[in-house]
Amino acid sequence: MQSLNDKVVAITGAGSGFGREFARLAARLGMRLALSDVQSDALDAVVDELREADVSSDVVDVADSVQMERWADRVFNRHGAVHLLMNNAGVGGGGFVWETTESDWQWIMGVNLMGVVHGVRHFVPRMIASEARGEPAHVVNTASMAGWLAAPLMGVYNVSKHAVVALSETLFHDLRLAKSNIGVTVLCPAFVPTGIATSHRNRPVDVGSEVTPTASQRMAQSAIEKAVGGGKMTAAEVARMTFDAVRENRFYVFTHPRILPSLDARFAAVLSGDLPADPYAARPTLKPA
Repeated sequence: MQSLNDKVVAITGAGSGFGREFARLAARLGMRLALSDVQSDALDAVVDELREADVSSDVVDVADSVQMERWADRVFNRHGAVHLLMNNAGVGGGGFVWETTESDWQWIMGVNLMGVVHGVRHFVPRMIASEARGEPAHVVNTASMAGWLAAPLMGVYNVSKHAVVALSETLFHDLRLAKSNIGVTVLCPAFVPTGIATSHRNRPVDVGSEVTPTASQRMAQSAIEKAVGGGKMTAAEVARMTFDAVRENRFYVFTHPRILPSLDARFAAVLSGDLPADPYAARPTLKPA
């Protein structure tokens, strides 16, 4: 989509971080906005900030398929179409894999992976139907460099983001097999100052933490706070990169090219049969002690 003016964008996780910057940029580009977030006060603040734009909002837990389906119904009823779907909502967590509780898996996989799955299931079929009527469309899924590098103390997060990369690539191929030209972009940022280090603020009671954090979980929390807090690239810069990719119909967006040699090292180890490469080779100062 070369022109985004007057197009409709649906954004999950729009109350903070990348989602908020996506919404701000979309408004400046003249898009019509359908925003959702699980945190009502944060979402209300964004809507108030962008009140001069054509914007609707809904409090939605992306991990809940029924809520996502109802949101999709409301968005299409209000706006008539969705040209750009941004499956962006995400949460973080970590610690040794064997100390990750079942509730941790349910919460993080529910938001990071199933949130994207629900977005694809409830929006893409209608976007395909709109495309048949001449409406352009594009899907952006927010993954992470953790979708490519399996850093220690980030097991459940790594698994969720690897799955988003696989889902995005499969979505691209499935769309082509279905004779659809809907674009797909998978966003793979590294450490950027957002609210993900405090995402536990929105953890639902029914998947609450069952135990006192272990030493490894405290170490993981400290590491993510340090890495995210020390990030030099802003969420607004990532938003600009992402919208450039939509206009140019690019699939992969890697925000931090300095980390790409670590991907080369990983793939080289895979192809040569070596032990897994050090995921922190490009940023050794971030490696947990």
